[in-house]
Amino acid sequence: MAKKNKNTTPKIIKRPPVVVVMGHIDHGKSTLLDYIRSSNVVDGEAGGITQHLSAYVVDHKTSEGNEEKITFLDTPGHAAFQKMRLRGADVADVAILVVSAEDGVKPQTLEALESIKAADIPFIVAINKIDKPNANIPNVQSSLIENEIYIEGMGGDIPWAAISAKTGDGIPELLDLVVLAADMAELTGDVNAPASGKVIEGKMDPKRGNTATLIVNNGTLSSGTFVVAGNTFAPVRIMEDFNGKAIKEATLSMPVGIVGFNEIPNAGDEFSVVGTKKEAEALISEMKESEENKPERFNSNLPVVPILIKADVLGTIEAIEHELNKFESDRIAVRVIDTGVGDISVADVQNVSATKDAIIVGFNVKIERPAVDLSERLNVEIDTFDIIYELSEWLNTALKNRTPQKEEEVVSGTAKVLKEFSVQKNTHVLGGRVESGEIKLNQPVRIMRRDILVGKGIIKNIQQTKQDTDKITEGEFGMQIETKSTIAPGDIIEAYDLVVT
Repeated sequence: MAKKNKNTTPKIIKRPPVVVVMGHIDHGKSTLLDYIRSSNVVDGEAGGITQHLSAYVVDHKTSEGNEEKITFLDTPGHAAFQKMRLRGADVADVAILVVSAEDGVKPQTLEALESIKAADIPFIVAINKIDKPNANIPNVQSSLIENEIYIEGMGGDIPWAAISAKTGDGIPELLDLVVLAADMAELTGDVNAPASGKVIEGKMDPKRGNTATLIVNNGTLSSGTFVVAGNTFAPVRIMEDFNGKAIKEATLSMPVGIVGFNEIPNAGDEFSVVGTKKEAEALISEMKESEENKPERFNSNLPVVPILIKADVLGTIEAIEHELNKFESDRIAVRVIDTGVGDISVADVQNVSATKDAIIVGFNVKIERPAVDLSERLNVEIDTFDIIYELSEWLNTALKNRTPQKEEEVVSGTAKVLKEFSVQKNTHVLGGRVESGEIKLNQPVRIMRRDILVGKGIIKNIQQTKQDTDKITEGEFGMQIETKSTIAPGDIIEAYDLVVT
């Protein structure tokens, strides 16, 4: 039998804040997190559970002498990871917005701010790199105000701290502000309730199988129960804290690693706890039925470029999908036909081989040798990356190369027909005057009468002052147009080029 909480009487207590740190990629976000982790984790064994979204707990003694715990999430800073960052802010209670004392507000700073606003959580501005020679706090304060980030002392109520993530200056004061913001938010939880919270990351561990990092938002997670996250479940047998130490219980705001999921859970999924495997399977069955009743989202008459994505963790797959969503075209549709965690295999190549123009994209994974050989035989394109910028640029180029080309008629000039001199078979000898642009020899033309298209033709000859010329840009001139249509004085000749796009 699964263990149950001994006491089901609600016990509401103060909950430690979960904090997300955001900011421009070069403004010191990672350095700040590293400093806090190395200086505030008691046993000095602060290793993140996951590669792309880590979480850890620090102990902070406030200026008033109170001992407080704070849980930190680490979310990548590049714009391509917007979905991951939004998910981080969604599970967080407080945000720290890092801004460089040298550079001020940057576009990614504002993007991070939008994520914070979307999550509707309080935030603190950390003006970092005050140890740098070019640091200029007043300039940064002005930059913040110009971007409607109204900090304290500058006409607003957003708390801020000047810090150096390198030396540690100002970081105790910054953590005091985090505790204060959390106190004002009155964060609480019921330690006697069954645990609930969110999945921070899921991945396949080659040695231990499907694992996930969870944050407990409410209740207590105990060994002997079953965690259900989305369409996946795991028995709570192997549960570890952020240091990798085995634990029997996890409570409010704690990050934990759970080993043994039947499938890899999706980052961002909410999790709940049930007592038995039978209950877990029944709950998942209900969820799957609900999913199957949803309408198919993909519907397009455009040519489809199929893409299969393989990555080291699920969060990266979401980031790549976010990049694909940026691609806009009225000529092709991009469809992710499959995703997976792990190296690119023969099965992946076979999966896409029957589909024209398919692409396999890998991030932080390897291509198995048999898969390389098969892809060459079947002419399947595979590319792997370990830098998101390069992957983004490559994807954009690859998709453009697969976009069908089309010809567009680009008008280069117009002329008004003043007189028709003669017509022999389909050749019209005309006198005209340039109205705009230029008219060129051998150009196709549209013949317009009162803004209505009456025919098309080709310019076979152009003369000005009785001299043949290749083009005409102004004044009156003579021309020969080959067309089966009639042309009359007053008609407008639109000369155009066929441009391939």
